Amino acid sequence: MRAFYLIVLIVILSSTAVYATSTKVYVWRNEQGVLVFSDSPRPGAEEVDVKTDNDVLPSVDTSILDIKPKEIQEQYHVEISQPEDNATIRDNTGSVYIAGRIKPIFKQGLKVQLYLDDKPYEKPQANSMFVLRNVDRGEHQVKMDLINAQGKVIASSKPITFYMHRTSIIRAN
Repeated sequence: MRAFYLIVLIVILSSTAVYATSTKVYVWRNEQGVLVFSDSPRPGAEEVDVKTDNDVLPSVDTSILDIKPKEIQEQYHVEISQPEDNATIRDNTGSVYIAGRIKPIFKQGLKVQLYLDDKPYEKPQANSMFVLRNVDRGEHQVKMDLINAQGKVIASSKPITFYMHRTSIIRAN
């Protein structure tokens, strides 16, 4: 008995779908000049050709509409390549050349701050090469910080110790 009701229901539903697509539509203008659409013909009415194609478009991938730039967090690594740790520098003028290495490649907007004996040495600059002038004799430590455009430290080198040797002004007799 259930099978009979199911078959009757399927026949009724399919016939209404066929009926809905086979109805005719007519159009005419009324006394005010407005277009009127109807399913019953009238004198002077024209039959409208109704296309029965039912186009279903796939859903749109809205993730491509996200135009906010995605932040790529790069992990930077900073190291001091010159002088080597525990190096002895002999220079009577007290000049020391500091060279740093930054990985991955140094990008625009980044700056490097050099610290000499835990104090900032001059202002941050856009490259990792520094020249220290008139450094006193003795033991010193240098360290580099990589700073982003917002002023935040994003990477630091390990401290490097070097020893400055300069000729003394005092002469022994």
